[in-house]
Formats: sequence, structure tokens, C-alpha cells
Amino acid sequence: MESSSEINSEIKMKRRIFISTGEVSGDWHGAILIEALRERAALKGIELEIIGLGGDRMAAAGAKLLGNTVGIGSIGAVEALPYILPTIKVQRDAKKWLKTSRPDVAVLIDYMMPNQGMGYYAKRDLKIPVIYYIAPQEWVWSFNDKNTKAIAAFTDKLLAIFPQEAVYYEKQGTNVQWVGHPFVDLMAKIPDRIASRKLLGIADDDLVVTLLPASRTQELRSVMPIILKAAKIIQTKLPHVKFWLPLSLERYRPEVEKLLKEYDINATIVSGQSQVAISAADLVLSKSGTVNLETALLNVPQVILYRVSAITAWIARYIVKLQLPFISPVNLVNMESVVPEFVQNDAIPEAIAESALELLINPQARQTMLDGYTRVRSSLGEQGAISRVADAIIDYL
Repeated sequence: MESSSEINSEIKMKRRIFISTGEVSGDWHGAILIEALRERAALKGIELEIIGLGGDRMAAAGAKLLGNTVGIGSIGAVEALPYILPTIKVQRDAKKWLKTSRPDVAVLIDYMMPNQGMGYYAKRDLKIPVIYYIAPQEWVWSFNDKNTKAIAAFTDKLLAIFPQEAVYYEKQGTNVQWVGHPFVDLMAKIPDRIASRKLLGIADDDLVVTLLPASRTQELRSVMPIILKAAKIIQTKLPHVKFWLPLSLERYRPEVEKLLKEYDINATIVSGQSQVAISAADLVLSKSGTVNLETALLNVPQVILYRVSAITAWIARYIVKLQLPFISPVNLVNMESVVPEFVQNDAIPEAIAESALELLINPQARQTMLDGYTRVRSSLGEQGAISRVADAIIDYL
């Protein structure tokens, strides 16, 4: 029979972690983190219960979801309006659960405004440590210090993935650890071009352009038509080109198929194989986002674009007075123009197609971009970032 001290010791080794994130990329980062946490905790003899706000990937990795936040994310003031009430409801339900089942630590991943609410609640009401991993990019586009001060106020430790992010938040008085970027490890595991083409059944001499138009619902309307118009121009100039389109969410398939038919683009749609479809490509046409960094680390040339509603753009320019040096993570790493960006009024299909054709036809243009990728890769830290993140979180247990 176990003694009371043995029973108490076993109870002490059980720990609960709350992870809060949203959107497709946050769900993916959360799932990868959960796997690393379980692996590192097992080495220390700690049994984990992981609860959170996220999506299907986090659930598949073993998290108990208090709400699904993948489909309620957006960029822009106007675009966010339909998601305000669903977000409030999800967070209210989560807070009720957390109040009666207090976690040992809260981990926030990106998802700026919703996570500010969760961060304050965890720190002020639950009195538990708060760790921010992949913090909002205040270091890029902060127009005042309100959000930065908010993050510093409730964050016990910030795990930075970019060097400039670490410097910025440290200057604001935040406890920062630069861990490096997890993509350095993750993209090293993706099959190379030859292996990826074999997996997808693509011939070695096929000219392949991978299209990455949407991870948010709004982007099906604002970004995908532009990408498809540019693809149509490329197809006219290079009739032998083949398009591949990985779905970020399977539920987008009907709308994607409808748009492909409307713009008369013959593309092979795949689900759950985005990195392989990138690795197999000669070029990627993509909306701005974390996928740009994946593409760079897979050494595939790319052209990037983004567009929000005219009202949101007006608010950003004249009310918020937002000025961005770049929008793509690839260019933000070293504040250097490595990949072409076409934003808002500059997101013209003809200009995007011209840039894409240059990268497909001109070897020197391709090499210049690949040289830029080398500089980006050298600034993202050594391998082992995700293990360093997991260890930092487990230290709080």
C-alpha cells in the first residue's frame, strides 16, 4: 500500500497548462508546442493536463479545447466586427472553466487583442504565471506603447522568436528569453524538392507554382481573387505551368473550388500537405503570413501580397497612422527587402504576375532571393527552439 507521502508526491507531479491562441498558424504552433511539452515533461516525470483555446491540431495533439478559435480570426477593424461576439463568448466560457479548474501556468501564443484579455485574467484573477510565446509584433508596427505596456504588465516571461523582438520587449522592461525560431527545426524535417515531387506525383521537369491565398475567411474574398488573376496571366505567358493549392482548412474547399472555376484556373487542391506542396514548387504566390517564412526556409522563391477593405486601410493610414516597413516575416527578420511585397493598392495582378515571371525565367533574380534567404536563416537562431520553449514553460511548473 502506498504511503501518504508517496501519494502526495504523485499528486504534486501532475500539472495543468492553459494555452490560448487563435487562427490557423496559432493552432499549428500550439500543437507543436504541446508535443514538445509532453516530451520534455516525461523526461522530468511530470504528468501534464493541457487545456486551451485553439483548433483541431491542438486537439489532435492532446489538448482539451475550451473553445475553437481557428475560424474567428481576422485582420482589420471592419473585418473583425463579425467575430467580436463569438470571441467574447469563447473567452467568457473559458474563464468560467479556468476559475474552477485553475491551471499552473498560462501560455499565450500571438492572437493579440483576445490574448490581452486572457493574460490579464490569468495574472490578476487567477494569480498564475503568464508566458507569452510568439508575442504580437509590436516591435514592427507599434504606433503607441499602450499594447506593449499591457503585455509587459501581465507577462512573467516572454519567449521571443526574432532577435529584434527580444531587443524591443527587453527595452520595455519585459523579462525576455530569445529562443530562436521553431521553423528552423520544423522545415528541416520537410522532404526536399525531389522527394516532395515524388510524394505528390509531380514530374521532375514540371513547372509548378503553389498558390497560398487564404488562412482566414476574409482572405477568400480579399486576397484569393487577386492571386487567381495573377495566376491567369502567368498561365497565358507559360501555358505549361501547373498550379497546386493547399487548403489551410478543409472547410474552405467548396469556396476555393468555386473561385477556381470562376477564374478558369486548373489547380490541384491538396489538404494537409502545404509544406510539401511548397517544397515541390518552383515558385509560391502567397498572402502575407507565417507561411512566407516556411517558404523561405524551404528555399523556394515567392511573391507576397495582401489587401484589406478600403475602410480598414483608411483607418490604418489616417486614424491609426500605421506605417509598416514591411509586412512579410521574411523581410522583417533583418528589416531587408528579400521578397517582393504587393500591399493594398499595389496588389495589382499584372504587377504580381510580372514579378513572378521574372523569378521563374531569370536565374539571377532567383539567386538573389535565395542569397537573401541565407541571411534570414542565419538570423533565426540555432536548432532546438521548440525544446527551449518547452523547457522554459516547464521551469514554471
